[in-house]
Amino acid sequence: MANSPSLVALLGLLAVAGYQNRDRISEALKGVQGGTGGQAQGGLGGMLGGLGDLFNGKSSGGNVLTGGLNDLLDSFRGNGQKETADSWTTPGVPTQGLKAHDVEAAIGKDTLTQLAATTGISYDDLLQRLSSNIPDAVDRLTPEGRFPKTDDEARDSLLRTT
Repeated sequence: MANSPSLVALLGLLAVAGYQNRDRISEALKGVQGGTGGQAQGGLGGMLGGLGDLFNGKSSGGNVLTGGLNDLLDSFRGNGQKETADSWTTPGVPTQGLKAHDVEAAIGKDTLTQLAATTGISYDDLLQRLSSNIPDAVDRLTPEGRFPKTDDEARDSLLRTT
């Protein structure tokens, strides 16, 4: 399955800093951008670093977070995990968790291997981080089932402390 740059960037965000460490997202992403690994991975480091700009309130050229969110949900829904993905965005429905193999099946081993190399996180650790961070982050990004219309709105949802 081919993944969009927006999806890969969102996954990088969730893997590097995670929802629960949102106060450190910007610093972590700037570190990824500054490393040589991103250059070797076809500019993925630049995309992840661009997310750091989003979290510093700088304008982006498009809707990276919102596009990545839609792609992420489509990946899980298209992989037979529609009920699980829908639980993250449906008000009143308990948010279902993920297992590492669910993430691998929906995202694809090649994309995850590239992301692990770019972020410097081991493959197994990456799977663990994503399986624990994706449900909570998507739930936070879609308050009351409403999807963010802009990256600014998505950023505010992720960084909200209450």
